[in-house]
Amino acid sequence: MTEIGFYQLEHAPLERALPKLLEKVLERGLRALVLAGSEERVETLNSVLWTYQQRSFLPHGSAKDGFATAQPVYLTTQQENPNGASVLVLVDGTDHDDLLSFERCLFLFDGKDVDAVARARERWRADKAAGHEVIYWQQTPEGRWERAS
Repeated sequence: MTEIGFYQLEHAPLERALPKLLEKVLERGLRALVLAGSEERVETLNSVLWTYQQRSFLPHGSAKDGFATAQPVYLTTQQENPNGASVLVLVDGTDHDDLLSFERCLFLFDGKDVDAVARARERWRADKAAGHEVIYWQQTPEGRWERAS
């Protein structure tokens, strides 16, 4: 089964939290697929990953950039995995039809949005019932992640 981490964004927005999580994925020599809710969000995240830090480079791309199979991080709105990612990152309440093709899934949601929290709780129950290993990660005021029980 797929390990699913639930990341509740409390102190840093997605645009600040996502690059750090993706850095960790790449440090482990893995590839990531980021599934966003709209093309506009893909473009925003594409821009953020180029500019989030002056001294860092996070290799990534989207359909607009081409070379999907060569991208260590691929941003999309489609049910696909063209870069052979083993890590799936779900934002904007998205879902992928084939979770089992990924070793790990990161489900990021806005902890200040009551509806997003409710959807995350429903998803937690469903994923756990489906036999996936589910882990809750809490964001510290400094923007780090701590595993919660």
